[in-house]
Amino acid sequence: MESLKKERISLEVIKTLKSRFDNFPEDASDNRNAPFHEAFLEAFRVKIERNVTDIPIFISLASWMHGLNTSLGESFFEHVAHILCDGEKRKFNRMMIDQGQQSTISNIMASLKNNTRIPNLATENNEIFSAPNTTLVEAPNFSADVYYEEENRLVLIELKTVKPNSDIFKEQKSKFLNGKAALKNRFPAKEILFYLGFPFDPLHHEKCGFDKERFFDYSIDFRKYFATEEVLLADELWNFLSQEEGTMEELLSIINIIATPNFMDKFNFINEPANIDADQERYKNILEDWFLYRDLTVINNYDNIRRYSEGHRNVQRLLSQNLFDLNNKYKENRIITLLEAINPLRAETNE
Repeated sequence: MESLKKERISLEVIKTLKSRFDNFPEDASDNRNAPFHEAFLEAFRVKIERNVTDIPIFISLASWMHGLNTSLGESFFEHVAHILCDGEKRKFNRMMIDQGQQSTISNIMASLKNNTRIPNLATENNEIFSAPNTTLVEAPNFSADVYYEEENRLVLIELKTVKPNSDIFKEQKSKFLNGKAALKNRFPAKEILFYLGFPFDPLHHEKCGFDKERFFDYSIDFRKYFATEEVLLADELWNFLSQEEGTMEELLSIINIIATPNFMDKFNFINEPANIDADQERYKNILEDWFLYRDLTVINNYDNIRRYSEGHRNVQRLLSQNLFDLNNKYKENRIITLLEAINPLRAETNE
């Protein structure tokens, strides 16, 4: 994996961890009122107290865990996917579809619903791409969590939780068919690929492993609407995005290196510029461990940059800034300017 991509993924890990630390329930004094939860959990008190001593804290932790699930599902996985494939989230509005394609899609959906046909990606594509030409109408608006375009193809991926509701498959299949038809009309020379992507397989005994056939049996109506070729699962998804083998294992390795019990101590240390002078060696070690290569470059040139900053107030101000803002977001403008300051330094050295 390229060093800059590894750094950007590390920054997503750091941001996610810091936000969850900021919201971690230390006690139950600020608990939201949850009378129904507490009433129902009373029946499980004996079982719960084997591992948990305080039901209000247990409720807070459950809410905190739900927040972590939301952060991963709505932010982390998507951002990491964009980094790996140089893609983006994309919305498609006011796209056009042929009435003949509409009719074909309706027939496909009705047949799938009634179990009079089984999903077949090649057949369905052939039908919607070669439907009779009639009148163009506006297609339903749609979006993709991950989108990128290449010379010969468009790739769209909808990222899903590991166990979506059964009713989502029908809706998603219709979206896929309409989206592919509209995109083919706009880009007739390109191959159109639309996938469902699942970050991991909860049924497999290996962290990065997957069994797609078993996974398809995990949710009702999955096989009814989708062919296995339309789904990217676990390591298959991450390898597809990066075009490299072993990507999921590398992602987990990055997380495991950063997500240690002393995370907050390390975060606070590197987020305080005064610590560069206080213990530069430790500062460097944390940057290196966390794959923050650009800041490591700055620290390796720190004395020269500081001398350069004496005549450049903007550089002087940026050197005294924290790495992360109050929303735990990495300051890209800061690091870009500091790295640019190294180039004139090198030019002066060469002279």
